[in-house]
Amino acid sequence: MKYSILFCSLFVISVFLKAQDNDPIVMKINGKDVSRSEFEYNFNKNNGENVVEQKTIDEYVDLFINYKLKVEAALDARYDTLTSFQKEFASYRNQQILPYFVSPQAEEKEVRNYYDMMKQGIGPEGLVFPAHIMTLASQKAGQEEWNKAKIRIDSIYQALQQGADFSQLAQQCSEDKGSAGRGGALGWISKGQTIKEFEEAAFSLQKGQMSSVVKSPMGYHIILMQDRKQLESYEELKPQIQKFLEQRGMKDRIATVTIDSLGKASHLTSDQIIENKCKELCATNSELKYLIQEYHDGLLLYEISSREVWENAATDEKALEQYFKANKSKYKWEAPRYKGLVCHAKDEEVQKQVRKLLKSVDETKWIDTLRATFNRDSLKQIRVEKNLFKEGDNRYVDYMVFKSKKQPKSMKMYPVTAVYGKKLKKPATWTDVRGEVISDYQTACENEFVRKLREKYKVEVYEDVLKTVNKH
Repeated sequence: MKYSILFCSLFVISVFLKAQDNDPIVMKINGKDVSRSEFEYNFNKNNGENVVEQKTIDEYVDLFINYKLKVEAALDARYDTLTSFQKEFASYRNQQILPYFVSPQAEEKEVRNYYDMMKQGIGPEGLVFPAHIMTLASQKAGQEEWNKAKIRIDSIYQALQQGADFSQLAQQCSEDKGSAGRGGALGWISKGQTIKEFEEAAFSLQKGQMSSVVKSPMGYHIILMQDRKQLESYEELKPQIQKFLEQRGMKDRIATVTIDSLGKASHLTSDQIIENKCKELCATNSELKYLIQEYHDGLLLYEISSREVWENAATDEKALEQYFKANKSKYKWEAPRYKGLVCHAKDEEVQKQVRKLLKSVDETKWIDTLRATFNRDSLKQIRVEKNLFKEGDNRYVDYMVFKSKKQPKSMKMYPVTAVYGKKLKKPATWTDVRGEVISDYQTACENEFVRKLREKYKVEVYEDVLKTVNKH
């Protein structure tokens, strides 16, 4: 017995060592192993042919470590316990795993059932492909309108009897505008798809045969039977039916039924069954394993980056102003800007009042103050545009500030135009280059965040294994 236990133990150890040989550890992040296969999966996916800036393995190592460090920080912060995270991750995981609950036999049965229902619904008389010419008369119309519709259809019928082309007459005369452009063609129809009077007349015709005038609650028709057929075989229609059902969630329905059945038999919840299936599949399918892990870690990365870096960096105006002042020399324009507003007024007196008011109001409150003063209720005395204008942005600024030779036309309702503000050769405050400053400050915050993570978490890289990436 002792020999047997010893043999089993040695066997397990040998299998473990063999697995390590096949997929050695390339690095440890916060004491957690990163296998070579995981690193290769991420490296190869992020350095494919469609990637603009491809990295060498050495260049990618730091990016990968930073990515893993942020995931560790997110796990420590318990962002993986957030309801929003769990809900979104479960949705993605299920999307990947549910197809494995769909057997070919269950899918075949669903498609076959749909075909059988189609065949039963169509019936032994099959399908017809009629074209018609129609003159309209509503059920509520008086006899005079019905008489006129009858006269029109009779004249059309007479022309057809004398050899006129059905398709041309349909285009010219049919009052069913939906089919007239197609020469009257209605497409394939089965019993029960149209009004009784039309249906009885259509199904009585053979291919190529034309009806006499047919009355229906909608008016009068002349029907030409363009073709008839029985429903195609199951083998012929199977690809179309399968595509149709897949677009309407067939596989999800089958998977749900299968999972419900497994749940009743095992007394497990749907989520437990899916999770167990996921573990089972990931144990043998590394591509699926790393795909799901990538999404899991990506959600955590987004969560911690948003909370710890992006949101703070984008909303802390005091910090943004300080960052701008410390790095002011890097923010330049190739050409001057005009920081201010363009005001179109109803007359000179209003424009004079605008000029006087703006002298006593802070620039940040110009727009609100002007609108509250001059555009109360339905009485609008001015139109204003506030911006950081470069040459070419506004024709009035171009003419009045940048000295364009082309004088713009005055606005009809607001003919008196003036500009208020100042011409800048370079940005004066961080808001003048808001987008660039926020982006740069977020990058600085990101770098500082990563620096702290590097100090907090231990990282070990095994260079000998790293050299074998994509070379084994």
